[in-house]
Amino acid sequence: MGKPWRPGGSFCEFLQSLPKPLAGWDFREAVERTAGAAAAGRTVLLGMGAHPIKVGLSPMVIDWLRAGILKGVALNGAGVIHDVEMALVGRTSEDVGPELHAGRFGMARETADFIHEAVRRGAGRESVGLGRAVGEALIEAEVPYVEHSILATAAELQIPVTVHVAIGTDIIHMHPSMDGAATGALSHTDFRIFCALVTRLAGGVYINLGSAVILPEVFLKAVAVAFNLGHDLRGLTTVAMDFLRPYRPEVNVVERPTAGIGRGFSFVGHHEILFPLFCAAVRERMHEGGMHADTHSH
Repeated sequence: MGKPWRPGGSFCEFLQSLPKPLAGWDFREAVERTAGAAAAGRTVLLGMGAHPIKVGLSPMVIDWLRAGILKGVALNGAGVIHDVEMALVGRTSEDVGPELHAGRFGMARETADFIHEAVRRGAGRESVGLGRAVGEALIEAEVPYVEHSILATAAELQIPVTVHVAIGTDIIHMHPSMDGAATGALSHTDFRIFCALVTRLAGGVYINLGSAVILPEVFLKAVAVAFNLGHDLRGLTTVAMDFLRPYRPEVNVVERPTAGIGRGFSFVGHHEILFPLFCAAVRERMHEGGMHADTHSH
């Protein structure tokens, strides 16, 4: 059974006080698997939509990058927009309803021009994808809030952030500075990089945070590439976190890739509560067990 909270206790005591049935047990097991994989130097990947950035979760992702827990991050196109705006002005998002009818929704020039210029400069550079191109551009521009950028932090640490763009889904695609050929080429490079990361997921962990369609589909195709090339993904752990249990994360992340070879978990809750809790629990478990993320290249 769960234990009532006693004021003044530690976070470790809080975790131990949670009841064990159902999600309580699954949460502990997912934390244990993630902490163990990171400590063993196995690949831990995070795929996320844009909403986690909008609700302030970038510091948790950046902490995991700097701690060596994450070996890569995958974003949709909107994730780049919100990450860049956080770095440029320290905030993001807009009131869609009123702006839409006024003809202003998504029309801010600065965001689009910055990203498209980074894409233009990155086009043609061998093995450089969209994520790295924009991350390096943020560093070079010395933007005022660069410490809040997942893209810039990953570029600094030489950790891949891959960006998977669906043309027409993002506000920057409405702007005259958009180059569809360059955007598509860099995003395709990122898909190839992501496939390479997925081939290393034996004994590792893939977390899908708040992407209901794009990243679950991309992940499934990358898993298909890995199996086609003969890679062994036994011991794979997948975790889906979202407000609901959408079809694609459940099937393409939790069920199909792990069938017969691993374990999938699904947790439902608000991103701004659930993900910080999971991140803190993994860090606490590693601290409790004297674990440190193994950053050696295996």
